[in-house]
Amino acid sequence: MPPLKIEDSRYSLPNSQLERPAVVQLGQPPRSEPLFPIVHEDEDLLVINKPSDLVCHPTKGDAFSSLISRVRIYLGPSHHPHLVNRLDRETTGLVLVAKTDRAALEIRQLWESGAVTKVYEAIVHDAFGPGTRQVNAPLGKDEQSPVAIKNRVRADGAPAVTHFETLSEFARGGRRFSWVRARPLSGRKHQIRIHLAHLGHPIVGDKIYGPDPLCYLDFVRGALSREQREALVLENHALHAGQLTFSWRGRQFGFAAQPEAWFLDFLRPEMCHDPG
Repeated sequence: MPPLKIEDSRYSLPNSQLERPAVVQLGQPPRSEPLFPIVHEDEDLLVINKPSDLVCHPTKGDAFSSLISRVRIYLGPSHHPHLVNRLDRETTGLVLVAKTDRAALEIRQLWESGAVTKVYEAIVHDAFGPGTRQVNAPLGKDEQSPVAIKNRVRADGAPAVTHFETLSEFARGGRRFSWVRARPLSGRKHQIRIHLAHLGHPIVGDKIYGPDPLCYLDFVRGALSREQREALVLENHALHAGQLTFSWRGRQFGFAAQPEAWFLDFLRPEMCHDPG
């Protein structure tokens, strides 16, 4: 199967030009749900459109609780796959899996050198403003936060640059939202999420970088209040890794994947126009 040609990630509904990827059905052991949607597969690469609420690497739970565990089930015991990139648990979109050690080494070198173009889409709170902007703000650990995994913008942090473009602004239930495209030029943890929050436009559904500092801790404890859920708006944060492009072994590769239905449904009235 040849890689997808990318022209634009603004999906037109309901007849999208990007077909929904095939779904791989589980073989053994038996289970009713699919493993994951596949965007592309060849002898070296497996490109997956990762669903929301799925970690990339195992923490606890059964063999289906992480993406890499599901990949091992799909490929079988003769393969030793490598996740070239990772996405946060709630982030959806493209994850590149190398089937061989050589492919993993070569593509990781491309990734680390900045030769891979990554494009995300997000739904954020409030009106983002027209046009494009670039955020150059270093990131490091947020030592004042009770959330151990939280980072923040700090002067002594690691360099981080993200380019943003507004796709549309719209209203929903009396509240303003924006649909933005993000292209990270560096690869720091939670980079897009932090930069958007730093601009005053946290991603809708973000439990760590949203306005409520206790939201993530209450979520982990299974104690989110009705008010917190209403403030989140969406069950998962609305960030999708939609495009990857790179040159490798003399070929140009480009992959694209649609967001999940809940993301598109939130955008649906605004896909083709900006409201007045």
